[in-house]
Formats: sequence, structure tokens, C-alpha cells
Amino acid sequence: MQTDPLFFFRILSGLALSACIFAGYLVFKNSDRLFGVDPDVPSENASSRTYTKLLIFAVLIHAVIFFAAGLLFL
Repeated sequence: MQTDPLFFFRILSGLALSACIFAGYLVFKNSDRLFGVDPDVPSENASSRTYTKLLIFAVLIHAVIFFAAGLLFL
């Protein structure tokens, strides 16, 4: 009987994928509070807030893709 040598890696990838999806949900749910107007930063405008939001979601999407590929081990 042959065992899967990547079983532990798949388990870790599945846990990390779950954590990334949950983190994405929390960021999406609290996006107004996280990316809203900050009165302490007067030079901040809408484009800088949009750019920050784009970067955060891009990192989360790439992490989800990476861990999903690790789970499937393509």
C-alpha cells in the first residue's frame, strides 16, 4: 500500500486556505472601518484608500490561489 507523501503538506495548505478565506471575509466585512476616511491623515485622498484596498485584496487573492494549488498539489 502506497501512502501519500504530501499528506502533511495538504493538511497545512487546507488550514492556511481556511485562514485566508476567513481573513478575507473579515477584511471585506470591516472594509469601511479599515479603509475609511482617517481624520488624522489630512493628505490622504480617495485614490490612496482605493489603492490600499486593492493591494490588500490582491495579496489575499494570491494567497488563496497559492494555498488552493497546494491543497490540490497541481
